[in-house]
Amino acid sequence: MEFGTEFIILACAFGFFMAWGVGANDVANAMGTSIGSKALTVKQAVVVAAIFEFTGAWLAGGQVTTTIRKGIVDPGLLAGTPELLVYGMLASLLAAGIWLLVASRAGWPVSTTHSIVGAIVGFAAVGIGFDAVKWTKVGTIVMSWVISPAIAGIFSYWIFTSVQKFILNTDSPLENAKRYVPVYMFFVGFIIALITLFKGLKHVGLHLTVLQNYSVAAVMGIIVMSLGIFGIRRLKFDPSADREFHFANVEKVFGVLMIATACSMAFAHGSNDVANAVGPLAAVYGIVSSGGNVGQTTGVPNWILLLGGVGIVVGLITYGHKVIATIGKNITELTPSRGFSAELAAATTVVVASGTGIPVSTTHTLVGAVLGVGLARGIAALNMNVVRTIFLSWIVTLPAGALLSIFFFYLLMGIFG
Repeated sequence: MEFGTEFIILACAFGFFMAWGVGANDVANAMGTSIGSKALTVKQAVVVAAIFEFTGAWLAGGQVTTTIRKGIVDPGLLAGTPELLVYGMLASLLAAGIWLLVASRAGWPVSTTHSIVGAIVGFAAVGIGFDAVKWTKVGTIVMSWVISPAIAGIFSYWIFTSVQKFILNTDSPLENAKRYVPVYMFFVGFIIALITLFKGLKHVGLHLTVLQNYSVAAVMGIIVMSLGIFGIRRLKFDPSADREFHFANVEKVFGVLMIATACSMAFAHGSNDVANAVGPLAAVYGIVSSGGNVGQTTGVPNWILLLGGVGIVVGLITYGHKVIATIGKNITELTPSRGFSAELAAATTVVVASGTGIPVSTTHTLVGAVLGVGLARGIAALNMNVVRTIFLSWIVTLPAGALLSIFFFYLLMGIFG
């Protein structure tokens, strides 16, 4: 294929730029609750994100990548003109990357999934033809953007209400926290392990029975719970601290739990959102390496997932601080117990969605979960101005991605066509 090497170099550069944007905007969401509730410092959050985002991307990222790569545009219509799909995927990466840069500068937690899906739909509808877009698939994705924050909000409301009932609103909250927090930790380990086993590890070559999956997940839950008990026993409690803030020592116990949920959120995010950066890159690589064959099915090579994983971590380190402030501090006041409820609800929602191959928005899910926790304390606990700005930035994201993508599509066509 003519210009094949140039296309792959551009795809790697734009894919890395997009992954950087995912790190700057989306990982900042995933870690914002941990940092905002002071369970983790920024440095600790970066280490957690680096390890677990990368693991999630590599082990469980293949499922959603297929949807981004092949599910939105009908490749059959492009059999004779594979270069159009290459231009479109390159344009989509560049368009989404630029929009994420703009949003991250402003501190808006927008959806990287919105950005890339909007970009792909934009170039396909205008550049190839309205019929080239699989509108039913797009409809499913759009539905998930409404449903996922609602589900996460309900989950986090329930979880935080249970925390209030069993721990915060009791006569001896600290003793109850020591008793019940390990149980919550078991659920964190169990849920993340279960979904990973069911959906993520197929391409690694692990095929277990349903019973084996549940058994391994239960063992993982027990390991996480044991680590939690060990961590809680090592805590030093200061009775005088409770005078200033009634639950100061209880929140220390939840701080241990937040580390577990931060790991699970990072894993969930990596599994879902690495696809936004590497899906189009994998599509370009597949077309070029097969000599222009659009319809063939190629697995995503490990080096592509590696590039995405590295880009995400670099984005978080260099530019994540603004969005962290929005999620962690500005929507509602977060403590470790509230942050945990939001993170566990969001992680569960995202990992279930990744398993089904639907690219949901981690941002929407987490904001929905944070709103749910805020509502559990009454509507006055929410900063409605910030919520309004976030919702507006969500609405703008799709058309912004689409318009930029159409511009770059024609630009690339002019350069190479």
